[in-house]
Amino acid sequence: MFWPIGYFMNAHKIRNRVGESAQNIGGTLETMEAEAAKRQFLEYIEIERGRAVKTVENYDRYLTRYFAQMSIKSVADITEQNIREFRLWLNRQPGSGSDSMKRRTQNYYMIALRAFLKFLRKRDIECISPERIELAKLPERQIDLITSAELERLLGAPAAALEKEEDTHKRLSYLRDTAILELLFSTGLRVSELCALNSDLDLSRDEMSVRGKGEKVRVVFISPAAKDAIRNYLKARRDMEEALFVDGRANAPHRISPRDIQRHLKRYVALAGITGRVTPHTLRHAFATDLLSNGADIRSVQQLLGHASINTTQIYTHITDSHLREIHKKFHSRSR
Repeated sequence: MFWPIGYFMNAHKIRNRVGESAQNIGGTLETMEAEAAKRQFLEYIEIERGRAVKTVENYDRYLTRYFAQMSIKSVADITEQNIREFRLWLNRQPGSGSDSMKRRTQNYYMIALRAFLKFLRKRDIECISPERIELAKLPERQIDLITSAELERLLGAPAAALEKEEDTHKRLSYLRDTAILELLFSTGLRVSELCALNSDLDLSRDEMSVRGKGEKVRVVFISPAAKDAIRNYLKARRDMEEALFVDGRANAPHRISPRDIQRHLKRYVALAGITGRVTPHTLRHAFATDLLSNGADIRSVQQLLGHASINTTQIYTHITDSHLREIHKKFHSRSR
């Protein structure tokens, strides 16, 4: 299995901190130092549970903030009362604009704390039950969608710009962006997954394996249009970079980043005359809704998207309800 360098660096730092903290634990398991327990928990979710380094960093930040705000020194200090007080404090923290912190963000703190308590229970360390922590109810998730006509204009925007361009480097960027848009819509990849791809793709095959969240590998399928666009882009490239998609100056290319893609996409959204909000994830939404609208079952869509839970995929069923309603009106017998 391939592990990124950051994985070993992070795991090494966690082990060092665990070792330093363990020397100061003392007493029984019930009086175990919270900081030492947290470090062991972080090591557990990264190495044994295979969580991404970014996830480990987020859990560390959430728990550290709770410990600091509620003056948690030992595991025994974690109580329902101070968790409730912490939630109240979070709810009063500023969020984006003039609003308070979003409930979804508040839930991230509680999810991390609940996972931490489950870890303690698994290690036979006395603590409050994780089930005592309930997540805040969230409003139905809003998904950024575009119409079929808007999607067609967006996919064709880089090619339209290419026809008017004479500069070699800019022409290459239009070929790249055509390939990126076609691949996002063809596969439903997360933008981070697309950025991590290397140029050694086997384009003689219709599918490829991709490593997603939690280091989980899944198979996605590439459309003929996406394969043609990738071939055209690679054929025009002159650099020796490993990455499938690169950005930057001609003499100093670098692996493209999600932020780079978002910046380029913004231009094509304008060229396509789309007034709504469009992000790289919008193409992932379009991929899922297109499958469901054309009869794909939700479990298959879940696998293609790489969702760990079917609940995450079910957000798309609400979107396709209107489509099904139109089918019912058009085809259901009116003779009764």
